[in-house]
Amino acid sequence: MRHFEKRVRIGIIAAGAIVEILLIASMFHFFAGRFAWIESILRLFSIFLVISIINNSRHLSSDMMWILMILLFPIPGTLLFLLLGANLITSKTARALMAETGQSGRYLQQDPDILADINEKMPGLKGDIRYLTGKAGYPVYRNTGFDYYKLGDIGYPVMLEEMRKAEKFIFLEYFIIERGEMWDGMYEILKAKAAQGLDIRVMYDDMGSFATLPASYAEELEKEGIKCLRFNKLNPVIGAVMNHRDHRKIMVIDGKTAFSGGINLADEYINRKLVYGHWKDNCIRIRGEAVWSYTVLFLTNWNALRKTDEDYSRFKAEPLRGEEDGYIVPYGETPFDDENTGQSVYMNILNNAKDYVYIFTPYLIIDTELENALILTAKKGVDVRIVTPGIPDKKLVWGITRSFYRNLIDGGVKIYEYTPGFNHAKVFVSDDEAAAVGTINLDYRSLYLHFENGTYLCGSKIIPEIRDDVLETCAVSYQMKKSDIKENLLQKMIIGFAKLFAAQM
Repeated sequence: MRHFEKRVRIGIIAAGAIVEILLIASMFHFFAGRFAWIESILRLFSIFLVISIINNSRHLSSDMMWILMILLFPIPGTLLFLLLGANLITSKTARALMAETGQSGRYLQQDPDILADINEKMPGLKGDIRYLTGKAGYPVYRNTGFDYYKLGDIGYPVMLEEMRKAEKFIFLEYFIIERGEMWDGMYEILKAKAAQGLDIRVMYDDMGSFATLPASYAEELEKEGIKCLRFNKLNPVIGAVMNHRDHRKIMVIDGKTAFSGGINLADEYINRKLVYGHWKDNCIRIRGEAVWSYTVLFLTNWNALRKTDEDYSRFKAEPLRGEEDGYIVPYGETPFDDENTGQSVYMNILNNAKDYVYIFTPYLIIDTELENALILTAKKGVDVRIVTPGIPDKKLVWGITRSFYRNLIDGGVKIYEYTPGFNHAKVFVSDDEAAAVGTINLDYRSLYLHFENGTYLCGSKIIPEIRDDVLETCAVSYQMKKSDIKENLLQKMIIGFAKLFAAQM
């Protein structure tokens, strides 16, 4: 029954999208066939559109797909760009997300004493902190509780333990939820807490969980007293907002404890189900004042789509006190502002590195700016290592990832493929001084299209633990050499063509 429902849902969405495209294409064909000047105007408009993209693009290599499509197929290419590539046609969902994001900024206020303190103690990171706290708008806190779990298997029991302690609320925001051992263990706790009168909320991305949950699952949770929201529901109408998914992984408990990292809520993330070999991932726990930023991130997306709270401050708790250990900045990424916060954090870590930068990423689909930054960092004598999967989850995407190896290796970057299985972690760590752990892959979707989150850590004794995790992973991985990259002419042509559309993968 569940598989039949999924097939029906796929059919409805696909049919609606096809009908929409055919209707618009028919309309253009009808008018162009009767009024030749309309087609001429549309072709002229496509030229001006390409010029506009070139003049305003911040990531020209990623926008090349649209430029070529518009030049080769002026009318349908222009149509697809307006529907998917531009945010010119805003929906009610997009407007609500933009409005709530703008309003929620008032809850994220920087403590000037902490800012002065970090500027004095870590002057080399002053610019990075100024960017995060100023332009991006995410406060820096004194770190009084950050724990790094190098596998989801290790972090999961800690998550359950903290959930059982909840006294007021539990908020969950995840890209994928799938019923199985991991989710069932959480679900039983959530049901019990909801029955006790706690405020329990679950938000999952409708596309991310499309293959794992029925469309009616939110209603099932509501019957148990669990408030549930499908983020950006799929519908047959194609539009730019449907391209922006909620890829965040956030759990907040009582405003005192938060979890994030790379893991979704499905059994492969804790190696209870082996799909692509051993699943290498991570989970982090945050306690102390920094939990407030994660609370605000959750409430922003929730209230944009389901207005529930007039004042977020009622969820702000007296933070758990712990030993001070450096500084921490939880941050979010949204496609509806002018800041590429996730990429900027990564670029700043690369630019500041003196000895090493170690990177975990499941996908490596980068523009020339980031590719050149990685190579330049290596050319300065910095030990730059990137760990990617040894067993792919998507072979075409893996092929595109591998297509970047040759230039990077030529530039001095070391590439490792995780031999035991799939590496899903997203980590930058450098010089035992700074690290970023979160949900942001090195691909176009994570960097520019999706809602994401990350945690920036500096001056903490936990950073060497993150470093050691990468080094231990490198020890069981295979270091790629140029001679390992074997592509015939046909493969090169296929991958080269696919890279034009990598921004949508």
